[in-house]
Amino acid sequence: MSVRGPFLSYEHERELAVLNPATEEVVATVPAATREDVDAAVVRAIHAQARWAALAPADRARLLRRFAATVDQHLEELAQLEVREAGHVIGNARWEAGNVRDLLDYAAGGVERLTGRQIPVAGGLDITILEPLGVVGVIAPWNFPMPIAAWGTAPALAAGNAVILKPAETTPLTALRLAELALEAGLPEGLFQVLPGHGPVAGAALVEHPGIAKIVFTGSTGVGKQVLATGSALLKRVTLELGGKSPNIVFADSDIEAAAAAAPMSFLDNSGQDCCARTRILVQRSVYDRFLGLLAPAVESVLVGDPADEKTQMGPLISRAQLDRVRAYVTDDLAGIRGEAPTGPGFWFPPTVLTDVDPHARVAVEEVFGPVAVVLPFDDEADAVALANGTDYGLSGSIWTRDVGRALRVSQAVRAGNLSVNSHSSVRYSTPFGGFKQSGIGRELGPDALTAFTETKNVFISTEGPAQ
Repeated sequence: MSVRGPFLSYEHERELAVLNPATEEVVATVPAATREDVDAAVVRAIHAQARWAALAPADRARLLRRFAATVDQHLEELAQLEVREAGHVIGNARWEAGNVRDLLDYAAGGVERLTGRQIPVAGGLDITILEPLGVVGVIAPWNFPMPIAAWGTAPALAAGNAVILKPAETTPLTALRLAELALEAGLPEGLFQVLPGHGPVAGAALVEHPGIAKIVFTGSTGVGKQVLATGSALLKRVTLELGGKSPNIVFADSDIEAAAAAAPMSFLDNSGQDCCARTRILVQRSVYDRFLGLLAPAVESVLVGDPADEKTQMGPLISRAQLDRVRAYVTDDLAGIRGEAPTGPGFWFPPTVLTDVDPHARVAVEEVFGPVAVVLPFDDEADAVALANGTDYGLSGSIWTRDVGRALRVSQAVRAGNLSVNSHSSVRYSTPFGGFKQSGIGRELGPDALTAFTETKNVFISTEGPAQ
């Protein structure tokens, strides 16, 4: 299967081979965009954006809703494509396609509500106008290819911008299909373009291009720092959603059975390839043994296998490189709980929980990005907060307690952008998302998402008559 986007040139010596992570079979080949492709895409985007911004807000909103409806008509197709290219279990893939639809609908609702302010001043009327930035570059990751691409794309389009999306090298297929669906829905040609390619080529060209007003990047902290450094030379606006090492804090007064039952999928969902994964399970010492006794059978019962099977709970890792990375963190001397995983072709790693780990060990403080968690005991509230904050990251986390006061105190003390109490829910398209510390800069999603893709213009109108 060869997939070619509508704007790519095809005299490429290099193509991207898309593998099925569950079988290691090539499911498609895609041309890798060059710097020249990026240059041409920016020219098209500039022209399309001018026409898009000139449309009446109601017309832009109507087209975005039509895009959402078109995605809705192709949900199963998109989900099956995600299973093949990313190894996501089919239930998750369907949710991800639905999230794209819902986010487009949500963003469309903001088009006609993107209002400025009237500010009281002497001698006249002062108003602010929110204007689109121009062309936005979105660099999306492979762990959630569809929804995270939409996090940047939907609000940017709604605010009147054009978007050039560079998907990850391993997962370009759903992005290319979304671009086709946008054209089917009636969005202007050149407004939403997808350029698959290698990060050091196509991604770097987007970041360095003077015609790109903003970069939205989701990925590793190391690459995010490079994006920030390069963009700063052009005073380019940047939103970064980077790594995480999120705590799952279980206090003795919580519902221990519920906390233990919920813990496995808080770090095994998407095979642990989730920046919000609760991979640091912090348990109050007085209930530590009891919690482990409940956790072990819950982890061991997780069904790992064919992601296309409706019963499967966890699929493979994305690639051989990622499998090797995860293996390097789990050495033979580490004790813990192990589930089952298939053998043979595919990038499989079993659900793994490590106990008796030094809180400062690499596996306890670095982002593994695989189905691996550590369980660490703590003594009291202050100890729990110190452990929770004992990494360079601050993206998400959970707090399990029946004490509302404690829940509020700990939520305020933990340095993370997204916390949930007696739950592991981190992301909703209607609430802001982003991290503290090394987990990123800026916020995505929520009611203010569109304003992150605008410039504020201030206009003063004098009401004083001419001098007599």
